[in-house]
Amino acid sequence: MAGEPQADCLFCKIVAGEVPATVVRETETTVAFRDINPQAPTHVLVIPKVHHPDGASLAAAEPQIAADVLREAGVVAAEEKIVATGYRVIFNTGRGAGQTVFHAHAHVLGGRGLNWPPG
Repeated sequence: MAGEPQADCLFCKIVAGEVPATVVRETETTVAFRDINPQAPTHVLVIPKVHHPDGASLAAAEPQIAADVLREAGVVAAEEKIVATGYRVIFNTGRGAGQTVFHAHAHVLGGRGLNWPPG
């Protein structure tokens, strides 16, 4: 069921403390941790503690928590000192867009030039 922890979800296991992660921030509704396969000098994932398969599903079901994820992405960028040089917040949605964990999450990338259009 949407919103409930999923036994087979890596990010639900991180939220539950069952799988280790390098956590950089945690709030009542979100967890932010370093990506294990970073694509930039700063690459942090911000996830909601509730399970929804992607950002659009999260926003439709729980818009306040979706806003929390975006707010925390900005806080992470500030704490990582990448605001002045620019950063990107990405929600991959679906396999064709590169989503590999089907739990909503925002990638916060910065610390190097980020070309446009991406990949």
